[in-house]
Amino acid sequence: MNYTADIKKVPRHFLPEDFTVTTWDNLEPYFKNLLDRPVNTEADLEKWLHDMSELEAVVSEDACWRQIKMTCDTENKALEEAFVFFVTEIQPKIQPYADKLNKKLVESPFTAELDQKKYFTYLRSVRKSIELFREENIPLQSELAVLAQSFGTIAGKMTIEVNGKEYTLQQAAKFLESHDRNLRETVYRKINERRLQDKDALNDLYTQLIQKRHQVAKNAGFDNYRDYKFKELGRFDYTKEDCFQFHEAVKQHILPLVNVINERKKKKLNLPTLRPWDSEAEPEGVTPLNPFSNGSELLEKSIECFDQVHPFFADCLRKMSDMKRLDLDSRKGKAPGGYNCPLAETGAPFIFMNAAGQMSDVTTMVHEGGHAVHSFLAHPLELTSFKEYPMEIAEVASMSMELFSMDSWDVFFNKEEDLIRAKEHQLERVITIFPWIATIDKFQHWVYENPNHTVEERASKWMEILNEFSSNVIDWEGLSEYRTYAWQRQLHLFEVPLYYIEYGIAQLGAIGLWMQFRKNKTAALNNYMTSLQLGGTKTLPELYSAAGLVFNFSPDYIKQLMQFVKEEMDKLNVHP
Repeated sequence: MNYTADIKKVPRHFLPEDFTVTTWDNLEPYFKNLLDRPVNTEADLEKWLHDMSELEAVVSEDACWRQIKMTCDTENKALEEAFVFFVTEIQPKIQPYADKLNKKLVESPFTAELDQKKYFTYLRSVRKSIELFREENIPLQSELAVLAQSFGTIAGKMTIEVNGKEYTLQQAAKFLESHDRNLRETVYRKINERRLQDKDALNDLYTQLIQKRHQVAKNAGFDNYRDYKFKELGRFDYTKEDCFQFHEAVKQHILPLVNVINERKKKKLNLPTLRPWDSEAEPEGVTPLNPFSNGSELLEKSIECFDQVHPFFADCLRKMSDMKRLDLDSRKGKAPGGYNCPLAETGAPFIFMNAAGQMSDVTTMVHEGGHAVHSFLAHPLELTSFKEYPMEIAEVASMSMELFSMDSWDVFFNKEEDLIRAKEHQLERVITIFPWIATIDKFQHWVYENPNHTVEERASKWMEILNEFSSNVIDWEGLSEYRTYAWQRQLHLFEVPLYYIEYGIAQLGAIGLWMQFRKNKTAALNNYMTSLQLGGTKTLPELYSAAGLVFNFSPDYIKQLMQFVKEEMDKLNVHP
């Protein structure tokens, strides 16, 4: 099949071409029209659905741009105010209409005449939204949206000084790759001391978020926010018990491999003990990997890399570049992290990240590039809601791209030994990320099952869970305070609650696709794109099946996948 990145903006038939979201007064008439409009035939219903989809696309894209602009410059008050205006003055007024429109849809006699296969996941999601909607949660959800963004504002101000120069914490992380162990330790301590300066502010922020989230859940008739959020996230295909099984599988089959990786690091660095500032280091005489010097070079090399994997992937990045849909370099005042933000109306998404010239930035770029490809492939789907896919498949798109692209990473490195080190770094990361995923996920289950816990109880429980999934090869002596607040660096806890297990489930899917890729590259890429272009029109097991995967995260399956990764590491002369 031919794929094109020549993306088409959703044509407007319902709203004027020059319409922009400014106030609720200029937006409300379109919601009223949909609510009051007679639907007397199946054709009327189809037209009504398309008009509602168009309105959703326009509103969604406006909201996304407000958030994108604010994260690109957290110090610009006008951008923050524009975002806050939307979530406090517009979004709360949309929600009651959205609920009434959902009810109008499910109560229409013509809904039964729609193609039930085509609309199954959409109608399931609509019914779920009706079940969860509570008028009294509107102001709470508005407050939560504003509060969650406070994390980016606090973290965006964090900088440290190294050798007389100011660096963001993302930029400073590159010093942890230095062969100078004293420098590594100094920078590690400076980064963590800087984080500790805001520990109370972040604790207070998290407490407020937990309490308000718990109230949202109670209002909707749930015992706790975890159970509410499982429903809201559309986790129809797995349960909390499956998550607990995943945690155990990580301990059983992955943590031993992490210990072997760390033992090997200790030996390579010729150290009596491995400290946390040693984990990214190279031995003396081995220079840190330097895959690119700035954001524009990162983009240029990423396009070349994607071209080798599949020309369509490169075309997606070129189109985004033409449309100025990338902000890649780290700088002061920019929110931390990285994301790909789909834009429902114009189609080409936006990639945001904090590149500082490190190998991990290459991983982030190809990861977000995978998300971008997913956005392009799902955009032609008929309705805005069809393009909203589950996160467990979204992360397969991104994590598979990390693995697919590895064979083309020679564009970033002139020397064969550097390429091998980069692949080694990636495969180690594939394994070592699992214990952190399990830690964050298990912590969140406890947090929301026990919403009235104290800050002291939180710290104690965090340490208990962290130790459960920590490598026994790393020496943490004297660093307990840094470890106690290590959870505060994870933006998902603040901004996207209970969203983290998806990375673990999807990493398993990505490894499964990579196994296919090793056997037959063309077939694997076809499976990948066939699944992604379905958007959210199929159930999660069906989306996995379309990619030639099984939706499974049992201990036996995890063991099988880890064996494959171990074999790939052996080929690089990396042991395990």
